[in-house]
Amino acid sequence: MTGRTKPTWSDVKGKLADFDRPGLIGLVQDLYAASKDNQAFLHTRFGLGDDVLKPYKAAIDRWLWPDVFKNQDPSVAKARKAVADYKKAVGQPEDLAELMVYFCERAAGFSNDVGLQDESYFDAMVRMFGQALTAVGALPEANRPALLGRLDAVRRLSHNLGYGVGDDMDDRLAEHGFDGGAG
Repeated sequence: MTGRTKPTWSDVKGKLADFDRPGLIGLVQDLYAASKDNQAFLHTRFGLGDDVLKPYKAAIDRWLWPDVFKNQDPSVAKARKAVADYKKAVGQPEDLAELMVYFCERAAGFSNDVGLQDESYFDAMVRMFGQALTAVGALPEANRPALLGRLDAVRRLSHNLGYGVGDDMDDRLAEHGFDGGAG
C-alpha cells in the first residue's frame, strides 16, 4: 500500500466481485468467527434466535449500569453504539424504539440508584429520551402506550437527578405533543 491511499468500500467491493458463492460464504463465516459483534449483527440481520435485542440490551446494561464494585465505568458512547449497531443490522422501528426506551430506563435507574452526578451522561440521556419520543411517535398508535408509559416513568424518576434533567424531559415530552402529566 506504499504510496496509495487508504482502502475504501469501492476497493473491497471490487475484490468481492471476484468471489464465487462458496468464497463469499467462507468470507462471511470468517467474519462471523472473528467477533461477537459480527455474530450479533448477522443474527439480527437474519432474524435468528429468540431475542435479537438481547446482545444490544446486554451492551446497554454493561455501559449504562456498570458494576461499581468491580470499578467499571459507565460509557454513554458505547451504549449509544449498541443502539446504532442494531439500527445498522436491521433497525426495525418497534425494536429500535424499545432499545431507545431501554437505554433511558437504564441510564435513569443507574443515576438514581448510585447518585451519579455527571452532566454529560445526563445530556446524553435527555437526547436519547427525545430520540425515543420521535421513534415512538412514528409507530402505529396502538404500539405507543406501553413505550410512552415507560418513558413517562423515566421522566418522573429523572426529577430526582438534579441538573434540570426532569425538566428537560418535560420539555421534550411537550415538544413531541405527548401528555405525560408533567409536573
